[in-house]
Amino acid sequence: MNVAVSPTERSLSWRRMLLVAALCVLAPRVFAQAPEPIDLAAHRAQAVTQVVLGILSYARWPVEPAQLRLCIVGPTQYTDDLVKGTTQATGRPVVVQRLLASHPDIVDACDAVYIGKLSADERSQLFTSLIGHPVLSISEGGDQCTVGSLFCLRVSDEQVSFEVNLDSVARSGVRIHPSVLQLSRRRAPAP
Repeated sequence: MNVAVSPTERSLSWRRMLLVAALCVLAPRVFAQAPEPIDLAAHRAQAVTQVVLGILSYARWPVEPAQLRLCIVGPTQYTDDLVKGTTQATGRPVVVQRLLASHPDIVDACDAVYIGKLSADERSQLFTSLIGHPVLSISEGGDQCTVGSLFCLRVSDEQVSFEVNLDSVARSGVRIHPSVLQLSRRRAPAP
């Protein structure tokens, strides 16, 4: 059976096949290059957890706790993995809890605090309560490093780095291994 096909119909079907072929070739590249925000956020949370656990493993308290009590204070972006609780490489468990900056017994409930976004008053109140107590503080944002935190995280897509406030370390009562202080001096590679 012979069917007559007009030149216009042949042209349209040829164009459709060409379009489909082009989409099949280009689609995997387009989808492969688009990073999923969920994966990026999970990657950042895992990287922050590794850095925080690394910092904690190089810290020594006047009386070493059998289990390390890490308190998360304020809203945070990268603590999803930390909240699950974990164990340090030494085998010491890390118990994580969320507390308000105004918690009356924060120095008795925490060996370390991970600080998220706080108002200036909340931050001042928190650091005032930590004075004279061996509590290690890690700030998620970099601006608190000049205000009282021992460590300030710098989170980017490629890596998580940190800065150290040497004045705060000296006053904290927590000893930090010199290797950690050297690591803080490393800078991210220039793009």
